[in-house]
Amino acid sequence: MAELDLQPKLMVGDGWADFALLDSGHGRKLEQYGLHRFIRPEPQAMWTPRLADWQADAEFVPGSDEDGGGRWMFDRPVPRDGWDLKWNDVRFTASCTPFRHLGFFPDMAPVWDWMGEQLAPRAECSREGGDRRPENAPLDARGPRLRGDAQTLNLFGYTGVGTLALSQYGPVTHVDASKKSVAQARANAQLSGMAERPVRWMIDDAAKFTAREVRRGRRYDGIILDPPKFGRGPDGEVWRLEESLPGLVADCAQLLDADSRFLFLTVYAVRMSSLAIAGLLAEALKDLGGTIEHGDLAIREQGEGGRHLPTAIFARWRN
Repeated sequence: MAELDLQPKLMVGDGWADFALLDSGHGRKLEQYGLHRFIRPEPQAMWTPRLADWQADAEFVPGSDEDGGGRWMFDRPVPRDGWDLKWNDVRFTASCTPFRHLGFFPDMAPVWDWMGEQLAPRAECSREGGDRRPENAPLDARGPRLRGDAQTLNLFGYTGVGTLALSQYGPVTHVDASKKSVAQARANAQLSGMAERPVRWMIDDAAKFTAREVRRGRRYDGIILDPPKFGRGPDGEVWRLEESLPGLVADCAQLLDADSRFLFLTVYAVRMSSLAIAGLLAEALKDLGGTIEHGDLAIREQGEGGRHLPTAIFARWRN
């Protein structure tokens, strides 16, 4: 039975060469994305900014509705078609989207690292030798789980940075309802020199796809899901987090077994505790071993003191 650790955890991203949280406060944050700086709303930054003057290329000014809306105000030229950034070996295009973000979520960087750590023991096995799965083995084929063989599923995969990070460990199934997002993910794979890696790019409703995978008897070594608060599938399916998440998690549990390594769930912009989603995982994964943990994702601010800006809650199962 999976053990639920009630003590909250903190997963902190420190930024890297192409991204940094420069300052935050009074409901906003100042970030660096490559050569460009941006100001975006951040309700959880309730403290006072450290810097007196924020110089930015553009600022996203939100609308009056807390659920969305707003527009970018540009003070300096920014490439409207985007510009290239890099995280480890993954290259991708950042851009000023109508949804206030920049085409990827930098607070997910520690999650990408963590998933790699869960799959890394398989790399040790591969160096020690042992039988491998045939190259043409189907996604649900059983056998030794070695580096290059780990089967992972990325639901709500967006522009694919996490998918490409996982692809070094084996085949990845990337699912997103947005044709535009999947097209950008494919473009990011090409930009990274990873277009030939074994990724299934699926334009599909995440809940319907997962239910079909259960009926097909698929099994995965790891699953990551990053669902929105509200969304629509390609055929008009409606996603409401509080209503739809329990069923999706239950189906994800059926795609895991005693040899699987992880499930990682993040939730943004909701009035919900990480303990609540951890309890959901505990119920769904009660027949498996391993540990369930929960807590906050955060980004460490540059400068003296290094304040931690929380961005999301998470629950994770590791085996």
